[in-house]
Amino acid sequence: MPLRIRFVLWYGGLFVVILFVVMGLSYAFHVRSHYDALDHALITSADHAANEPISELDSPRLERIGADLEVSLRLYDANGTLLETTAKAGEFSPSSPQAILAVPAKPPFDPIANLVPSILERPHTTEGAFGVISDGGRRWRIYVLPLKQDGYIEVLVSLDALDRAVRALRIVMAVLGLIGLAAAVLGSWAVASRALLPITVVDKTARSIALSRNFSQRVPLPARHDELGHLAETLNEMLASLQAAYYAQQRFVADASHELRAPLTIIQGNLELFARHQNISEGERQEMLSEIQKETVRLSRLVADLLTLARADSGTGLRQYPVELDAIVLTAFREGNQLAHGQTLVLDTFEPVQIIGDEDRLKQLMLILLDNAIKYTASGGQVRVELHRKANTAEIVVQDTGIGIPAEALPHIFDRFYRADPARSHDPGGTGLGLSIARWITEQHKGRIAVTSTLGEGTAIRVFLPIGQL
Repeated sequence: MPLRIRFVLWYGGLFVVILFVVMGLSYAFHVRSHYDALDHALITSADHAANEPISELDSPRLERIGADLEVSLRLYDANGTLLETTAKAGEFSPSSPQAILAVPAKPPFDPIANLVPSILERPHTTEGAFGVISDGGRRWRIYVLPLKQDGYIEVLVSLDALDRAVRALRIVMAVLGLIGLAAAVLGSWAVASRALLPITVVDKTARSIALSRNFSQRVPLPARHDELGHLAETLNEMLASLQAAYYAQQRFVADASHELRAPLTIIQGNLELFARHQNISEGERQEMLSEIQKETVRLSRLVADLLTLARADSGTGLRQYPVELDAIVLTAFREGNQLAHGQTLVLDTFEPVQIIGDEDRLKQLMLILLDNAIKYTASGGQVRVELHRKANTAEIVVQDTGIGIPAEALPHIFDRFYRADPARSHDPGGTGLGLSIARWITEQHKGRIAVTSTLGEGTAIRVFLPIGQL
């Protein structure tokens, strides 16, 4: 079922229920108050008539009393015989005061009005009783009060006008209820349509993006900065993130294809030469084999780096256990000396530090930093390695006197396959993934990596790792 219809059913239904409850209570209290006011008038009139001196019981005396009241009166003796009556009360047969006192009639209200309590305080009386008589389709409300002089005063009032007013009120309430029902449905539909309009826009935008794969589209922001406005802003932020990730993936695939194609092309070319020229000299054969071997090693390193980054993208964590960071740095420093070709590696400040981490990955991190420093430092240059312990942080510094990195390239050196142009010519066999892997390893150890460089003077890379416990 569409959300809009559910919205209309829930909120429209709730509005209708509240409307009919309010209308029902209003109707019930209104009707009950009118009938209670009528009973209040009957009790008051009976008390007034009973307190008048009517010992002679003549008709003019009873007519005089009734003339001051808006009700009709009848006087009975102790046996229930009608003695006197006012003019209006003589329109129908006498009742039985004893029967009314013995079995009082229920209030003449409808079922809805009977559900609510009276909102009028009745006069205190415990002697009289109410009754209802019908004659020719007309109803009369009767109140019988015993007299101290062994008789009964019966006070009557016609219910015709009140019954007509109640019937008219029912019709009005029914019409208003139908109008309220229609207004609730239409209003809920209009409110739902307006409230769901931003969601409809979001749906259309998402569908358009899914079909076109154009992540540059954005959800239009609503005029009001409410929850839906926050949702639109969040979706736009998500789209921007997806756009950046999508373009980064495209660049990554393109760069990876380019990097993989180069060694494969060289290997394939040399193998084709072997196949076509069987009588090549031994020197050329060894040169071809050396080229194939070099490109195979490069290809293997590139695939290994790609697998490492794939593991990083999958969210796979590292094994964490206590390791001696100074021993790892020292081992990497010794292996780095084997990579040098005229550069001098210097181990400067070196403090023992134990951290929680992955020994293999930390060694890989150090070798990446040393390999970069050696590649971009000319023969005769110097690469300095330091290890400091500062409070709860271990700091590794790898500083070279190489060609440096242009200022505009510094924000991008951790991007995959990114190599600044001055450095590219000095590293034809590089993959451009080393610093990306170094940053991932650092972040997996909850650390951070920072680079400072001056073009033509050298580069310093600092890695900060927390000293913590499992």
